[in-house]
Amino acid sequence: MKKFINAVDKVEDQMIQGMVKAYPQYIRKLDCGNVVVRASKKEGKVALISGGGSGHEPAHGGYVGEGMLDAAVAGAVFTSPTPDQVYEGIKAIATDAGVLMVIKNYTGDVMNFEMAADMARDEGIKVAQVVVNDDVAVKDSLYTVGRRGVAGTVFVHKIAGAMAETGADLDAVQAVAQKVIDNVRTMGAAIEPCTVPAAGKPGFELSEDEMEVGIGIHGEPGTHREKILTADEITDKLLAQILADIDYTGSEVAVMINSSGATPLMELFIINNRVADVLAEKGVKVYKTFVGEYMTSIEMAGFSISLLKLDDQLKQLLDAKADTPGFKA
Repeated sequence: MKKFINAVDKVEDQMIQGMVKAYPQYIRKLDCGNVVVRASKKEGKVALISGGGSGHEPAHGGYVGEGMLDAAVAGAVFTSPTPDQVYEGIKAIATDAGVLMVIKNYTGDVMNFEMAADMARDEGIKVAQVVVNDDVAVKDSLYTVGRRGVAGTVFVHKIAGAMAETGADLDAVQAVAQKVIDNVRTMGAAIEPCTVPAAGKPGFELSEDEMEVGIGIHGEPGTHREKILTADEITDKLLAQILADIDYTGSEVAVMINSSGATPLMELFIINNRVADVLAEKGVKVYKTFVGEYMTSIEMAGFSISLLKLDDQLKQLLDAKADTPGFKA
């Protein structure tokens, strides 16, 4: 294993410290583990908290700031944060308007966030939640019951965060977050694995001529392996499954072409070139496109495509101001 680290047991802590030192105008770290909150606490409005295992940067700490999250909780690499960490994050950001938890659908994440919410409610804090399950590839996986939460989670952060900034109440912020979840779908593929530092070896193996279709953000198996295809052919496979899940015909959409960590912009733009052409052929209008690293898997060579079906409300919230280390609008 070759990585630019100091010690395996310090990876997460030193990563968070480095992030805070890079962006002190946005975030600060709590003393209770790897929890980051806004440098200046938001008052009088619904606060948002999210998180999960480390290794998905810029998710989730990179999305703490104006117009998105108020706190992000980082567990060990690909490991759910503890209930105590989440609880401390909730307490640090809580306002009279309440707190919304945005949870990706992984069994450990859901369980630990819900335990933290119960602890917070015992102290009189209003807490609601949504569970993101945008991955169309597999119904159940090594980590989940039901579909996994993947890159579409970033749209939930953005739009629910914008709604909270308007002063909307907790029910309204939760409702718009659920509306995004109901209308966003994602699928990915990979050609090279990643290595979790604590494991010291790749999480799986692929031959030089193989790809994994429908892979998860922790390296979980997808639907199948097959011989690697051209970028256009892979894109067509992923889009076909996404478009079969929701009827986007005649709709406006936001598109996210997300790198798993090692896929360069050159290749992402080639993929987006095909996505835009296919959607145009099918009568789907692209309102806005996002290309880059939004929900990574350390250094996995892969990508995902997310489509979010928009209406006037979601377009307005998507366009609203966001100022965070990892996302600006």
